[in-house]
Amino acid sequence: MNITIENASQFREQFQRAGRKDQFSYEALGLLFDYFEELAPDMALDVIAVCCEYSESTPLEILKDYGIELNEEEKEDAIPAVIEYLENHTSIVGITDSGSIVYAQF
Repeated sequence: MNITIENASQFREQFQRAGRKDQFSYEALGLLFDYFEELAPDMALDVIAVCCEYSESTPLEILKDYGIELNEEEKEDAIPAVIEYLENHTSIVGITDSGSIVYAQF
């Protein structure tokens, strides 16, 4: 059965129903909804696939997870280096107000 998702609230509700409400922050789910609406407005939502294909992480977590090495100057503000790295390897969905980055995992 296909459910038409008309807004971000319904999108978030599907994550809760699938037991994945804590996979992404409230704001990150809004960014993902907007991203998918722009990318493919008629796509079928597969919550588990989204959870497997996308991630929300802080810049420091991304540095560690992908083994990105920075010099001392770059470490002071890792965000530009992390964004550049992600832009060269994958798609960035957005950045939350708290500074976490939502991106397609690779």
